[in-house]
Parts: sequence; C-alpha cells; structure tokens
Amino acid sequence: MKFRVERDALADAVTWAARSLASRPTLPVLAGLLLKVTSVDGGEQLSVSGFDLEASTEVDLEVSAGSPGQALVSGRLLADITRSLPPHPVDVTLDGSRLSISCGSARFTLPGMPVDDYPQLPAMPTTAGTVEGPAFAAAVAQVAVAAGRDDTLPMLTGVRLEIDGDTLTLAATDRYRLAVRELHWSPGDPSASPVAVLVPARTLADAAKSLAHSEALTIALSGAGAGAGEGIIGFSGTTGGRASRATTRLLDATFPAYRSLLPSEWASNAEVAVGPLVEAVRRVALVTDRNAPVRMEFADGTVSLTAGGDDEGRAEEQLEVAYDGEPITTAFNPQFLLDGLGALATGTARMLFTSSTKPVVLRPVEGGSGSGDAEVSDYTYLIMPVRLPG
Repeated sequence: MKFRVERDALADAVTWAARSLASRPTLPVLAGLLLKVTSVDGGEQLSVSGFDLEASTEVDLEVSAGSPGQALVSGRLLADITRSLPPHPVDVTLDGSRLSISCGSARFTLPGMPVDDYPQLPAMPTTAGTVEGPAFAAAVAQVAVAAGRDDTLPMLTGVRLEIDGDTLTLAATDRYRLAVRELHWSPGDPSASPVAVLVPARTLADAAKSLAHSEALTIALSGAGAGAGEGIIGFSGTTGGRASRATTRLLDATFPAYRSLLPSEWASNAEVAVGPLVEAVRRVALVTDRNAPVRMEFADGTVSLTAGGDDEGRAEEQLEVAYDGEPITTAFNPQFLLDGLGALATGTARMLFTSSTKPVVLRPVEGGSGSGDAEVSDYTYLIMPVRLPG
C-alpha cells in the first residue's frame, strides 16, 4: 500500500476518524485507525476508519500515486503526527509491517497492528431521509445540553429522535431540565410509520457537529419505518470533497414520557434580553458554591436577582423585563439556567410560569424585546426550580 495526499486533507480525515477511538479500548486493535487504499473509477481512494464496537467513523478522500492495500496503526499517534506535519504533500508507504510517512524533510515510521484482528465496521443502515447539516447540528446542540451524564441511568444519557413524516423531534432530559426541538427534514418515505429511537447524546452531538458543513446530511436507521432492526443509526455527508460516515448503536432503554411534563397553561410570563440576563446570573452566582441557587423575583417591569446569604458573600442585581402576571419568586441552578439561555440562539427569551414551584419554560423570541415579537415554538427548554426555604 502507498499513496500521496495533501497534508491538510489527510490531517482532517485522520482527526475526524479518530473521534470514535475509545480512551481505554477493550482490545489493543481498537486503538488503531484502519487505512485502506482501493481503486475507484480509475483513481485511488483512501478510507480511514475507526471503531470502538459501539460507534464507528469512516472517511473517504481521493489520493494519488497509490497502490491498493491496508494498514492498521495507532490512531492517536497518527492524528498527532498528521496535525504536526509541514505544509507539503504527504507520501505514505507500507513496508512490511511498518508504515512510513514522509512530508518535506520530516520522516516517521510507525509499527503496524494485526489487520486480521480488527473487527469489521457495521454496514450503513437503510436511508431514512436527509436534513440540512447546519440546521441539524444546531438542533442537536440545543437539545444535547440537557442530556444526563450518569451512565447508571442510560435512558437519560441519550437523545430521543422521533421521525414522523417531514418532522424530526429531538428531546433530552436529566430529570432537572428538558430540551425539545422540532425541525423539518426530507424523509425517504413520507408515508412510513412514525419511528422513535434513543441515540447516545455524546456520540450524536459529535457526529452532528463534525458533519455540520454538509449541505445534505443523510440519516440512516436499521429497520427505519418498521421499528425493528439491529439498533444502529448512521449519519453521512460530504464536506469539501470528503465523504464521511458515522454509526452508533442505539440505547436499549425507555425514555421518559416527556410530553406530559410540558405545561399547557401559564399564569404569568416574562420577556427578557438574553445577553444582560446571562451576564447578571454569572455575576451574582460568583458569591455562592457552584450549584447554589440564584433567586429571581419577577414583578411589573423588573426582575431582581440575588445569591448568597448571611454566612457568605451576597450579590444583588436588577434588570428591566416585560412581565405580565402576579409577582412571583423562584430560584434556579445557575448553570442549568445559563445552559438554557445559551441554547436559545436569539437575543430575547420568553419565560413562562405556572407557579413558583412548578417547572418554568424558556422559549426563544424572534427580534428584540417587545410585545409584538413572535415566539419561536420549535424549541422548548424546561427547567425545574430549586425549592426555597420557608
């Protein structure tokens, strides 16, 4: 096996494929990246792939001066090397069991791993439909922020992906907040039955972010439309002439019935400027421990923020808001509130209240603050308040 390729193209491909490598692989070969050169349409193509038995990544790019073959080498080391190479074409050659890398005056030789011991990557499932890469990446980022990180509760570490006609719905919760986002997409079969799967949040966020520049991102699902299959979801897209694919096993867990948590009626609401509120929350939270609550008192035209107490530092700040309803006092984990405000992607937010002890809903508002602005209902961030003493 040998090939020549531009340094940046190789570095990008290796870095992307290395995303699926486990930090502590269960098998030594799973720490490797598989490089494979094949002849395609009269030219040569290099495939770089990684696999940790749960998630896989694979990227194809055109190379020149190539001859077919394959090699398995340390993925982390290869990624470090390719990123540090000088800006010259890279020549890669397999000589026996060692891989030689030449770029300008730099030379590296890496020991190979046994290719025969490397597991076969899962095949890409049946295509379910396509979605704009940037829109999907933004939606996943808005939702994944609310996913749990406790692996002992696997149902909370995933993002529920619901497919119903031309609508994709994403939802995640860690019991203290809930994020839901809807977006349009192009289904492969508009008449297919609705499907709902649970995708590991970290893997989904990583795949969506890395494929964000794909104009058309393809989502593939085992048994899509039938609700059955091997429990695998796949994503593929093309960026800068590089075709990338990623798969991951679905979580075999039951996601909470989240729709019942969303209130349908509100006793009061506030329209706030996101930027000033974010900065005020950060400031008043400086005097408390990381998860200590920030108290918020809403009244006509203002919200007063306080944190801390008599035995520690105390901070207060007041902001102007457009508030409609009876005065209400509530409190939130500051980081959870900041996560929700940061995910809105608009300059104005609407906070919807039922009572001081019930969940509060945050929604983005298009345009600046004002009663005539339109609420964007395709994204909802629900946050549980912290119970105040007394």
